[in-house]
Amino acid sequence: MLSLNTNAAALSAQNSVSGTQKALSTSMTRLSTGYRVNSAMDDAAGLQIATRLNAQTRGQAVAQRNTQNGISMMQTAEGAFNEVTDMLLRMKDLATESANGSSSVKDQDAMQLEYDALGQELGNILKNTSFGGATLLVGGTMAAAISFQIGATSAESMSVDVSTDLATVVTDVTAATANYTSAATGTEINAASANATIDKINTAIDSVGKVRAQLGAASNRLDHVYNNLANMSANTTQARGRIMDVDYATETANMTSKQMLMQAGTSMLKQSSSMSQLVMSLMQ
Repeated sequence: MLSLNTNAAALSAQNSVSGTQKALSTSMTRLSTGYRVNSAMDDAAGLQIATRLNAQTRGQAVAQRNTQNGISMMQTAEGAFNEVTDMLLRMKDLATESANGSSSVKDQDAMQLEYDALGQELGNILKNTSFGGATLLVGGTMAAAISFQIGATSAESMSVDVSTDLATVVTDVTAATANYTSAATGTEINAASANATIDKINTAIDSVGKVRAQLGAASNRLDHVYNNLANMSANTTQARGRIMDVDYATETANMTSKQMLMQAGTSMLKQSSSMSQLVMSLMQ
């Protein structure tokens, strides 16, 4: 129907141009930001899933740092115990040498001086080794169970408890050297007690070894936790990317198509104005 009041062709062309312009604007926004989903309007369900995946990956990234810090803390403790072991071995050497009948009283006195010095240093290491400004061993962080957060949920935690065995170390070291508690002239490796001291040191060495084994096992576990977190984080990030990230090849093709439709629609909108000229020609 030809009408002066209503130009149906113009209205149709205008609606087409408006829709194409909106689609073109969306494509240009996606290409400029790099994201397929820039608001909930783009993909409401996808945005919710992507947000949940993002929360998971962020939690996993923090958990990875937690595991590394946990490993560092236990390596610090294990390093201290390694030094304690070396010192106990030296003390056993001194006790073994002193127990020999060829050692004179003066020899034993000289060896006792070194033995006492080592005992004092044992006390220093066990009481003052620290990590992050906090005492780590005796009376410190490891005097109770330690909980590590190793995942993005509350259920993902790991507990390490060496407190009982650490207390045993203190008991056994104290039995082997009085200088662990306070500086004094000891009698552990004189003629009367040197032989018995050997067994006490062996007991202390075994106690330290047990704690070191626990720390090593926990560190290995944390290392595996870190590797698993890295795997989960990588795959979760990829899944989020498939939802959120724009496919440049596809979106560029869409934009080119919308640009061509925009040009065609604009041309047809211009041509639709000629419809009124047909009405006027009938009235001449």
